[in-house]
Amino acid sequence: MNTFQNRIFRAAKLDATLYEEVENDKGAMGQAIAVVVLSSLAAGIGIIGKGGIGGIVIGTAAALVSWYVWAWLAYFIGTRLLPEPQTHADLGELLRTIGFSSAPGLIRVVGIIPKLGEVVFVVAAIWMLAAMVIAVRQALDYTSTLRAVGVCLIGWALQIVIVGLLFALFGGSPQPA
Repeated sequence: MNTFQNRIFRAAKLDATLYEEVENDKGAMGQAIAVVVLSSLAAGIGIIGKGGIGGIVIGTAAALVSWYVWAWLAYFIGTRLLPEPQTHADLGELLRTIGFSSAPGLIRVVGIIPKLGEVVFVVAAIWMLAAMVIAVRQALDYTSTLRAVGVCLIGWALQIVIVGLLFALFGGSPQPA
């Protein structure tokens, strides 16, 4: 199994060492972007009956914008508002770790099976949130998982508002990322 596939599986298994690894691997940015795109494509395929091909395109764009906004918010909140004494991070570290936290979203492709869609999307959302908490905790060098949960919740709420405003300004409506 190649390194990229291995990293996806480890990210989905919530392996904290994977998040440390990609935090420190500046060359992993392309892989992080690929995980976000693949996860959003899986979501688009999972809802193709409702969103059609346009839903895949808009959903992918929304996922990429959301990923960047959420990573920036996690960086700002985590390093400026809620840092721990040992917190040290840059935006790239958050982009890489949060990108890989989208790995559990690959299961959303199964949503294409009738009557499984909603359940699969709920499971994927919870799993992705758990991965994001680990990603944020590792990237920000937190000892407190609760602090990472706080960063994620605050960032999530602000990200919804910001991405919603961006889509309202530029036309279109965001699809689930």
